Amino acid sequence: MSLLRKVAIITGAGSGIGKCTTLALLGEGYSVVLAGRHVEFLEKTMTAAGALSLQALVVPTDVSEPASVRALFTKTKERFGRLDLLFNNAGTTAPGILLEDLTLEQWKSVVDVNLTGTFLCTQEAFKLMKSQTPRGGRIINNGSISAHAPRPNSAPYTATKHAITGLTKATALDGRKYDIACGQIDIGNAETELTAPIKEGILQSSGVVAVEATMDVEQAARAVVYMASLPLTANVLFMTVMATKMPFIGRG
Repeated sequence: MSLLRKVAIITGAGSGIGKCTTLALLGEGYSVVLAGRHVEFLEKTMTAAGALSLQALVVPTDVSEPASVRALFTKTKERFGRLDLLFNNAGTTAPGILLEDLTLEQWKSVVDVNLTGTFLCTQEAFKLMKSQTPRGGRIINNGSISAHAPRPNSAPYTATKHAITGLTKATALDGRKYDIACGQIDIGNAETELTAPIKEGILQSSGVVAVEATMDVEQAARAVVYMASLPLTANVLFMTVMATKMPFIGRG
């Protein structure tokens, strides 16, 4: 491995924004560790990377499980020796049903992945980044437009994404003494498998169902690459990248 090659971990790297960002960072010369629950999806990302996959490592990971997260960072250090970038991208949601009909299990399944998983990965990144030479690194959290404004029937997802904003701020503050920068990217309507319903029509706060504009997911990946490209003396604390015509400004 070249000493100049930076190392990144991407959670949720098997599809959507995580897959696209993995390919973008590999194209920028990063070594990338692909983490996710479904190894078959991670392998598809590796296939899409072609020859660049030689600079990648697949580590099946459940970010809601502390032992699984520890193993992810241990394997990263064993293979590459350090960590320069963590993209906390893994996320899930609950069924779009009435708040009063959600079960505790449905609530906890979202909190465990979106919030606790991000915390566990951040904690392990701190341990590695503060002890390596050169010291420090960058953490980017995948927030959401839902970190600002909810969709109907999205209490668990919206609550966790608002919480990610607080965690981002706390991480940015607590990371200063270790030369660890932390920022958040809030992405709106990037076109992935998960946003297919948006193009067919999705429930609005007014009660009507309407089609929403989307953007190429590569624009989200490019934004992450930009945030990662800054020296550790500079930081994008918050960035919103969204489909220009999506109904966010004025939502509600």
